[in-house]
Amino acid sequence: MTTKETVGITGLTKLSDFSELAKKSGKKKVAVAVAHDEHCLEAVCAVMKKGIIDAILVGNEKKIKEIALKLNLDLTNATIFNEENDALAVKRAVKFVRDKEADILMKGNVTSATFLRGVLDKEQGLRKSEVLSHFSIFEVPTYHKLIGLTDAAMVIAPDLKTKVAIINNAVEFMNKLGYPRPKVAMLCAVEMVNEQMPATLEAALIAKMNQRGQIKNCIIDGPLAYDNCVSSESAKHKGIISDVAGDADLLVAADIEAGNALYKCWGFSANAQLAAVILGATAPIILTSRSDTEESKQASIILAAAVN
Repeated sequence: MTTKETVGITGLTKLSDFSELAKKSGKKKVAVAVAHDEHCLEAVCAVMKKGIIDAILVGNEKKIKEIALKLNLDLTNATIFNEENDALAVKRAVKFVRDKEADILMKGNVTSATFLRGVLDKEQGLRKSEVLSHFSIFEVPTYHKLIGLTDAAMVIAPDLKTKVAIINNAVEFMNKLGYPRPKVAMLCAVEMVNEQMPATLEAALIAKMNQRGQIKNCIIDGPLAYDNCVSSESAKHKGIISDVAGDADLLVAADIEAGNALYKCWGFSANAQLAAVILGATAPIILTSRSDTEESKQASIILAAAVN
């Protein structure tokens, strides 16, 4: 399948394309838990300025206003709720999303453990899927379209069942972004099944599950080594006949080590731009890394807002 044909499915080749998608899907509301954080508020205000979101800021009201004054941020389209206790601020932000008063949840100046505890609360949280997983999408200069990656930050060592859940989370999200049948590559060290490499066995099983209709709304192939995922020439040279090889929309890492290494390699060594969300809850969750750029934080908010 040619590059032009596959890109034509969605037309998404740049992260900036999500801004137009977000505007078409209507203005969303972001609830920020423990919002007194400079980087978080900068990103939220920048996206508010684009007319894509409004914000609910839950946190220390005095500190939020001090940061806004210091950085000259416009909070016109933001509502502030004062809550100085971190856990209670998370609980309140989660409630806004659970009650459909907000569409997106975002982590502010709070530890991931405290934040996720509120999200995963059995009675008052937001869990929908069996698994919360990390999904990122990259604009890599050397690749002909946007490419997704999962899981680089949440699930440490997924077994077969968990990998299926991770894939389902990502595919559902990509379907909502406008990918009717994303091409999913099971990323391994080699493209051949090797009984001494469990990841290749699981990849082959998952590909067969997809063929039998157990994993829907996508096309899965694997195992595939990285070069086969992104290079049609490499796939051709190795004699791989596949709709996915050389044209993947999504790479599924065997474990967090592989996923995180690739995530940071693309970002730090390949000059890639990225956006990321946490999936598996009733709404997209933005939990950015301290090492993420200001641009990626804004792009993550826009990505979450682009979902219909």
